[in-house]
Amino acid sequence: MIADPYQVVRRPLLTEKGTILRDDENVFAFEVNRAATKQEIRTAIEKIFDVVVTDVNTMIVRGKNRRVRVHTGKTKNYKKAYVRLAEGQSIDFYEGV
Repeated sequence: MIADPYQVVRRPLLTEKGTILRDDENVFAFEVNRAATKQEIRTAIEKIFDVVVTDVNTMIVRGKNRRVRVHTGKTKNYKKAYVRLAEGQSIDFYEGV
């Protein structure tokens, strides 16, 4: 069990797909700790952003093979969480900018 909510949620994923989901379905995407459970993700989002979470979907995103000249490597795997908020709730990522 991970106690600190800031160790559960690593960063928001601000992508084109995430923006469409946010506008249409009130769903936000986050990169989360690989060991975090759905319940830990739910409580971390609720504590950090002071919102009500109704649903959490998670997936493991596999790393891609990359090549730079003659060297090959692989990017790291990470866990992604799609978090659906209650009706009327919202998260503003650009609040302090």
